[in-house]
Amino acid sequence: MAEGEFEDDLDEDGGEGEVPKRPEGALKPIPRSRKPERFTGTSDIYATVDFPLKKHISPHGQVTAVSMMKDEGPFVLEWIAHHLAVGFTDILVYTNDCSDGTDDMLIRLEQLGLAHHRRNVIPEGLRPQPSALNYAQEDPVVQAADWLMVFDADEFLSIRYGDGTLDDLIAAAVAQEANGIVITWRIFGSGGVIDWSRAPVTEQYLMAAPTTWNKGWGVKTLFRFDADYWKLGIHRPKLKNKVIDTAFPDHVKWLNGSGKVMDDYFKFRGWRSITRTVGYDWVQLNHYAVKSVESYAIRRLRGNVNNKADKYNPDYWALQDRNEVRDDTMLRYTDRRNAIMDQLLADPVLNRLHFAALERVETRLQEIRQTEAYANLRAGLELASQIPIGQITAKPPQPRDKEKIAALMSDVEKRRSAKARDERKAEPKEPVEVMPGGLYLPGPLAAAEDLPLDWTANHMVELPADPRIFTPQALALIGTGRFERALARRLPGLLPAQGRLLDIGAGCGFLSAQLARTRGGLQITLIEDDPGLRATLARVIARNGLAGRADFVLADDALPAGDALAALVARHRPDMLLLSDPRLAGDPLPALVAALPNPLPGVILINGRLLEHGFAGMDAAAGALALRGYAPGLGFEPSVARGFTRTVPA
Repeated sequence: MAEGEFEDDLDEDGGEGEVPKRPEGALKPIPRSRKPERFTGTSDIYATVDFPLKKHISPHGQVTAVSMMKDEGPFVLEWIAHHLAVGFTDILVYTNDCSDGTDDMLIRLEQLGLAHHRRNVIPEGLRPQPSALNYAQEDPVVQAADWLMVFDADEFLSIRYGDGTLDDLIAAAVAQEANGIVITWRIFGSGGVIDWSRAPVTEQYLMAAPTTWNKGWGVKTLFRFDADYWKLGIHRPKLKNKVIDTAFPDHVKWLNGSGKVMDDYFKFRGWRSITRTVGYDWVQLNHYAVKSVESYAIRRLRGNVNNKADKYNPDYWALQDRNEVRDDTMLRYTDRRNAIMDQLLADPVLNRLHFAALERVETRLQEIRQTEAYANLRAGLELASQIPIGQITAKPPQPRDKEKIAALMSDVEKRRSAKARDERKAEPKEPVEVMPGGLYLPGPLAAAEDLPLDWTANHMVELPADPRIFTPQALALIGTGRFERALARRLPGLLPAQGRLLDIGAGCGFLSAQLARTRGGLQITLIEDDPGLRATLARVIARNGLAGRADFVLADDALPAGDALAALVARHRPDMLLLSDPRLAGDPLPALVAALPNPLPGVILINGRLLEHGFAGMDAAAGALALRGYAPGLGFEPSVARGFTRTVPA
C-alpha cells in the first residue's frame, strides 16, 4: 500500500472509500502583500468532509501551531485535541517517513478541516526540523497567520492565565502592547511509570522538574507573525537581515511566561530562559520527552525528529526524567479535551487509525519485552532515574563563550546592547534598603517522597540539595557550605548555659541542628508544619544523628493563632525565641509580642521566611517589642535577621 493511502475510509460524503492523496501543486499561495480577510484552507482536500466539530474562531485572527512529527500515532489525537481545546485556530504538521499511520491521521484531520498536513521531503545534508521550517516559511497557512508558535509533538501548551485559552493569554499580552510571549519548558518525567498505557499523556505524567531547575529552561515562542520581518526558528523566530538595522526591532516587545517584559537581547538571539527572564505564572510548555519506560523503549527503535543517533540513551533519560514536584495544572483541560477526543473518535476513519496505532505499539511491545535488549534498557533507565538532580549535567556541556557570542553578534546588536547598557548606567540610583533573599520556595511544599539527593556539610550539619524546597540561590549556598552562615556563627554565643530555644518555623532545621552540634546542655524545640519542610526537617534530623534525643525535639504542635500561640510559647519558656514562620507576617507578630506572658524570652530573633514576607512590617513589630522592654541589637545585617534583647527586667 502506498504511503498516505489506506482502505475502508470515509469519502467526501461520509461513505466508505479511500482518502485521496493530495495532488501535486494543490497548495494555493497567498500574496505576501496582504493576508486574506477570511482564511478558508489551502489544499484541495481541506474541509472537504462535513464534520460537526469546527475549528476555533479567535478574536486575535489566525492563531497557528506549526509542528513536526514522525510515528506519533498513539499520541496524535490527544495532541491535536488538546491544542484545539487551548484555542489554536490552525495546526500545520510536517511528517517524514511515518510507518504507523501518523500521516494518515493528519490527512484525515485535514479533510475534516481541523489540521493541515504536509510531507517533509528532506534535502540531503539537512535535518528534519530545519527542513520542515524552510517549507513552512513559504506555506500559505503560515503566510496567513496572525499569531504563530513552533513546537514539537511531545510538548503541550499549559496556560494558567485566565480561562486557560490562547484567547485570554494573547489578550493579556496585547493589553501590555506586547507582540510575543517567550514560553519556558517545564520538564515532566516518567513519574515512576514503567508500563505502557493508553491513558492520556497529560493525565499520566504529573511529576515535573522544579521551576528553578535551569537545565530545563529551553523556550518556544508565541508571537505575532509577519513573513516580511520574521524567519521561523525552532525556539524563537529570527529577524530577517533586512530589518535588523531598522526601527522594526524597537517595536518588538516580548513578555516572559509570567507576563514580564523580556530582555532586549532576546530579540536577536538565545533559546533558553535565564534567571532574570524565566517565568511560569501565566504559561508554560510541558515537555514530555520520556514518558514511561516502555514508551521510551519504542522511541529508541524509531529514531527522532532530528536524526540524532545517540539521543535516547540513559544520560538523556536522567536529564529528562525529573519527578521532583507535582504539577497537575493540565487537568484543567481534561473535560474540554475529552469532549473533543470523543468527537474525533466518532469519525470512523480516525477511530480505526487511532486504535490501529495503539495496537501496533502494543504488538511491538509484546515482542521486545522478551528480548535481552529490553531488559538491559529497563535496568539502565532504572539506574538513571536514581541520579540526583544536582548531579545532572546537560550533554554535551555548552558553557557560555562570551568571545564567540560577541563574534556572532551583528554590529546592530552591539550598538543596541551598548546603548542599553549606557542608559542603565545613566539612570539615577535611589538608595534602597536591602531586602532578605529567599531561601525557600513558596509553600506549601511537596517533598514527602524521599528522593536521592546530594548532601553537603554546612558547618557541622549536612543539608540536602533539594530543589523542591530551596531556591536556586539557597542551593548554591548549600553546595558551597555557606547556608545561613552568618547566623550559624553567632547563635551559639547568644544562649546561656542550659538555655532553652524555641524555633517557630524551623524550615529545614539547619540553625537549630547547628546549635545542637556545637553547644551541649541546650534544650531545643522545633515547630514546622509545612508538610514539605517538615519532611525535609525529619531527614536532616536523621542524617545528622539528632533523632530520638530528649534535648532536640521536633514538636507535634501546629502553629496556633492568637492567644493560643502566646500560651504555646509560655509553655516552652524559651530563653531565645527564633521566629521564622511567614504566617506571623503583618498583624500576627505584634499581637503575639503583646500577648506573651512573663517570663519573657531574653532574645527574640526574626529571620528567614518571616523576615522576607514581613519585611515591610518590621517597624510595627519593633514598636510592639519596645513596649515590652525589648531593644534592637545583636548587629546582624538587616537582610539577615532582626535581633531584639530584653532590657527591662520581667
